[in-house]
Amino acid sequence: MMGDETGIHNLMDRKNFSLNSPRRATLKTIAEEIGLGITTVSRALKDAPDIGADTKQRVRDVAERQGYRPNRAGVRLRTGKTHVIALILSVDEEGMGSASHILYGLSEALSGTPYHLIMTPHFISSDPLEPIRYIVETGSADGVVISRTEPDDERVRMLMDNNIPFVTHGRTEMGCDHAWHDFDNERFVFEALERLKKRGRRHIAVLAPPASLTCSRHVQAGIDAAMALGGLEIAPLSVTTDSSIAEIREDVLGLLASDNPPDGLISIFGDGAIAMLSAAQAADRLVGEDIDIVCKQPHDVLQWLHPQVIAINEDNRETGRQLGTLLLAAIDGANPESLTSLLPPVWAD
Repeated sequence: MMGDETGIHNLMDRKNFSLNSPRRATLKTIAEEIGLGITTVSRALKDAPDIGADTKQRVRDVAERQGYRPNRAGVRLRTGKTHVIALILSVDEEGMGSASHILYGLSEALSGTPYHLIMTPHFISSDPLEPIRYIVETGSADGVVISRTEPDDERVRMLMDNNIPFVTHGRTEMGCDHAWHDFDNERFVFEALERLKKRGRRHIAVLAPPASLTCSRHVQAGIDAAMALGGLEIAPLSVTTDSSIAEIREDVLGLLASDNPPDGLISIFGDGAIAMLSAAQAADRLVGEDIDIVCKQPHDVLQWLHPQVIAINEDNRETGRQLGTLLLAAIDGANPESLTSLLPPVWAD
């Protein structure tokens, strides 16, 4: 009997909840409040030219207050649009919260538009075409954001072949114009090496991306430009930015214990610099005296751990804003030649 009473009370609670819950805002609820026909409300929200400005504003005000959102299925049937932006992000890219900053910036760029952001996670080890193929086959997004670009990127080719607007975080070398935003890693590495040389460092290890990524070529171009000026030697690392911080730490420790240890370290992402700093401390190297570390980070953290670390901030929130702005322009049909953005390194001094 106790169980029956409990079930009845739970049922009554659910019933009361549904009765007391506010109705979902629809064209009908807006029309009822204003005293207009549903068709008039619908056309006012679509900015029909024969509806007066005052009426349109009244409809918009009530729609906003009621929390009205157009039914996506209906919108897609009428317009062919989903009003969805898909961010395809590797789950391995979250170093020091960089992905969350990009998400925040993208959301800012999409604010005030009908577009909604969804994140599609994938693993570096999985098929990179799988999430793109799903979007192509289902038509589930009006635009796509991708990262970890390669010189000849199959994802870019598939998106272009299927006329799906997109923007890349990073560049390609495919001989075709498309929207992209990137950080100038070539300039960062060149300037980092020059700074280290001015501090008397001559044997430098650079933690670079894997060779398959386009940004690896930019890093190497920066190294080559600095080496051409003379006075530097590059210490080899067997790890990349895709390696775990434990693997990076062990490789740097081994290098520091070698017969020809580096006196300077460069990392193009913050987690790698944390591993380098830990290795330097474990090897009894005083940062700022025995060795210097230069890195790029998404926000101030490394100077908190050690004030002598030379770090610049890559504004990933601005990256997200740029990616969103460029993608919206691509969706609107802007010339892809104009949809590019390169963020330069900004040093504190």
